[in-house]
Order: sequence, then structure tokens, then C-alpha cells
Amino acid sequence: MSFSSYDRKEQFRKLTEEQWDVLVIGGGITGAGIALDASSRGMNTALVEMQDYAAGTSSRSTKLVHGGLRYLKQFEVKMVAEVGKEREIVYENGPHVTTPEWMMLPFYKEGNFGPLSTNVGLMVYDYLAGVKKAERRRMFSPQQAMEREPLVNGENLKGAGFYVEYKTDDARLTLDVLKKAVEYGASATNYAKVTEFIYENGKVTGAVIEDTVTGDTYQVKAKKIINAAGPWVDTLREEDGSKKGKTLQLTKGIHLVFDQSDFPLQQAIYFDSPDGRMIFAIPRDGKAYIGTTDTVYEGDISHPTMTKEDRDYLLNAVKSMFPDVNVTEEDVESSWAGLRPLIHEEGKDPSEISRKDEIFVSDSGLISMAGGKLTGYRKMAEHAVNLVRDQLAEDYSVYFGNSETIDIPISGGDVGGSKGFEKFKYDKVIRGVEVGLKKEDAEKFVNFYGSNVEKLYRIFEANKEKAAEENIDPAVFAQLIYSLTEEQTYKPVDFFIRRTGALFFNINFVRDHKDVVIPYMARELEWTEEQTKEYTDELEQLLKEAVTPIEHV
Repeated sequence: MSFSSYDRKEQFRKLTEEQWDVLVIGGGITGAGIALDASSRGMNTALVEMQDYAAGTSSRSTKLVHGGLRYLKQFEVKMVAEVGKEREIVYENGPHVTTPEWMMLPFYKEGNFGPLSTNVGLMVYDYLAGVKKAERRRMFSPQQAMEREPLVNGENLKGAGFYVEYKTDDARLTLDVLKKAVEYGASATNYAKVTEFIYENGKVTGAVIEDTVTGDTYQVKAKKIINAAGPWVDTLREEDGSKKGKTLQLTKGIHLVFDQSDFPLQQAIYFDSPDGRMIFAIPRDGKAYIGTTDTVYEGDISHPTMTKEDRDYLLNAVKSMFPDVNVTEEDVESSWAGLRPLIHEEGKDPSEISRKDEIFVSDSGLISMAGGKLTGYRKMAEHAVNLVRDQLAEDYSVYFGNSETIDIPISGGDVGGSKGFEKFKYDKVIRGVEVGLKKEDAEKFVNFYGSNVEKLYRIFEANKEKAAEENIDPAVFAQLIYSLTEEQTYKPVDFFIRRTGALFFNINFVRDHKDVVIPYMARELEWTEEQTKEYTDELEQLLKEAVTPIEHV
């Protein structure tokens, strides 16, 4: 199947013409994982996403593939073991998009953690999560901790634990999982919204899909339907008349981004905020970002935003842990807000909210996957597809095997695993410079696109003159063309947020390039004047919201 924005009509036509084994609703990491698992087993698989891929929670996380250390505090031993092992699989299958990051956990007199509990906790964690030798915990004295990161608060500091987390670009991880599913024959379409379900004899047999760009609707038939819509899971359960028992409780988390010239953080830190909440501060590509908050959310699910209270909470957390860092609201370069779809059971205390994933099957047969974490996406997908496999065997006498995703590199991940990636990167950066890229652009390309980087290089070489005609930086032009032809980019926000991550970590890139990128996209994708204005306004609005909080309502 094509994954090009130029083939939207064809993608919708194919959706209606096939009888799908499984239709996945939701193009976040959960839906992408399910599509890859199902298609790699040979199931005829379609996925629809009402916004852009990863536009919900999957582009708005802390951007860490967690090892599950926090679950130790709740004695969730099984979860720590599973999440730790999954983290390693995610890394090996896509080392271009997931990288180890040493994390320091300072502890203080009167703090939540002490030297003994931290040491024992990290030791147990290393054991349960199967952490490789080179990445096992170390313990620091107060002096060693201050040497490692002089910005941390030295008052009453008793030492620090040192352990490995893995950082990722959540949106690109989602996209590369989905692109791999498409390689296996899955069909994926964005801006395709389920407006209602189709039933026969009380059983769900399909869905009406609206192309939200044109307003056209299509009937899609499938033997099994999986609702993997993240924060919208209950919206679809309501449409199916099956929202009861356990329901979603949405909480919002925000992150702030600073330039390292204002917040010169060198070492990732995991620390207690004044109210006891655990917070991350992480250096990344010349920036430092901090998060996250945790507040119950009841607003527009598709548009969570930072409030002044959110921003001030994190600014205060910076002050308490990094007293010599004098950042104010003026220094916030960008921010993002995301929603966590947690599971709440009727009759239980609101504090008893589960972060685990669960599968609900309604009377109509709609399968809903709720909760869960970025790190566990592959395992969640395996559980959901096992259920579909068993149902298809029972209902249709067709047999599909077990999951193979444990050993399937995601798109861009054919680099010889984590061990092979360093040499791959070295060779490909040299090749990028040979074709005329600046060294830093070549490095960025390899880290972004992994084994797909040769496609970028070919596009770059073939379009230097065209880039000059369009007045677009040739490296940016190569990314733009690739994202249109190979990554179903349709709107400016897709390119500037999910395909490049620029709005969050390089906001000036957006400001510098939007005025030449948007007209090119408008011509290529044949937008009307109204569309061009609407899509431009949407990007401008998000640029504004990234630095300006809304008033608390």
C-alpha cells in the first residue's frame, strides 16, 4: 500500500472495496502497534485516524521509553519486569529513534528517597528489568552528584542514584511502527474519522468513515474492529452503546522547553517536586525540557493546552531543584500539553486509577483497548491481536499464527540493532556530507530516518535546483518531499510537529520555514484558498499557544 499524501482518494477507495480482517481505529502508538502485529501475521488490516498520526497522546508524552522504575514504589513487580524487557525490544528494533539516557535521581534529607531505599530500589529494578551490565545503576556521593550536574540543589543533598532510561521521539516512533505495518500490506489513512458503526444482527461489522478533508463518507466492512482511540476510546464506546463499568479518567500533563543558554542543564534529572510529584528535567539537542503536571482534564480532548497554573507549577519545580537557574515565563521557548487516558472503575475512589492497559469487548463485538503506556505498546498490541486471532478462528475458521514483532525492526530500524547503529551512523553521515549536506544535517537525518536515510539523500540530490526555485532550504525541502510522498503529511502542523518535532524543540525552525513550506504544500496538495488559510491559522495558533498559556477556565 502507498503511504503518500498524493494517493488519498485511492486509499479511501481501497478502504471500501476490501473486506478487512481487522479495522483499527486510532493512529497513535497503540493503534500503530496493533496494525503492525496484525499485518505481520498476515491479517488483512486497515487503520484509520481522525486527526494526524500521533496527534493525540502519542506526540505529547515525556518522550521517554520508561523502564517502569516508578512502579516499584507501588510494588508492581510484574509490571516492572515486563516494561523493562519491552523497553529493550523497542530500542533494538529502532535504535535510530530510541537512545539510552543516563538519569540522575538526587535524594535529600527528609525527601521521599534515601540512599538505602534508592540503592535497593535500583538494584531490584536492574534485576527485574533485566538491565544489561553496562547500564546497571551506580550510586553517587553528594560531591559526585554535584560534579555530574552542578545546577542541582546542594542543600541537604545526601547523594544520588544513577540509572538508564531511554529517550525517544514519540511521534516518529509511532510513524515508523505504522510505516512498517504498511510495508506488510496494511492500509493506513489519516484525517479519516469514524462517525458511526455498522451492525448486522446486533454485531458490529463495519464503520462509516468521513474524509475530514473533503467531507465525503465511506462504508468500511471488517470482521473485527479494534477501538484504539486513546483519549477517545469512551467516545466510541458511547457510540456503540457499551460505555459502562470501567471508564476513562483523563489527566493532563504539560512540559516546558527552554534554550540551554537559559537553562544550561547537562544531565537528565528525575526528582521530587515540592508537592511530592516526580518530575523529569532532560537536556535535548541544545534545549532543556521539564515535565510533567498531573491534573484531571475535562476540556476539548483534541486540544489540551497549557494554563498559567500549569506553567507556574513547573517554573516553581525548576526553582526548588535548580536554585541558580533563574528562568521565568519569558524564557519558555515552547511547551506541549498531552492527555493520559487512565482507567477508572465505578464505585472506586478516584485515586485508585489504573495505568495498566485493559481490553473491553462489548456485546456487539467491538474490541476496545484502553490505558497503557508508550513503552508497552508492542505487548498491548500482541494481547489485542491474540484476541482477534482466536475470534477469527472461532467465527470464520481462519488461522493466524503468533506475534513476531519481538524481532521485527520498525521502519528505519534495519541498522543492525543498537550495536550496528554506531557504525551505520558513522558511514551514513560521511555519505550525507558527500552528497552536499552539512555534517549536522546529515547527523540529524540519520538519527531521524535510520535506514530510510538513503531515500532522503536521493531526494536531496535530485531536488537542489527545485529547492532554490522554491526558496526552500534544500535539506528542509528533502524532508518535506519525503514526508509528503512517504509519510502521509497533509497539513503544515503534521510536518512541523509530528514529522520534524520542530514546534517543540526548535520553534525558530517553524518561524523560519513556514512561509515557504506552506505555499509549496498548498500547490502540491491542491488546497483551496479556504484550506490554505485554515491550515495556516491552525499552525499560527499552535505557535502562539506553545509560549502563551490560556487563562484558567
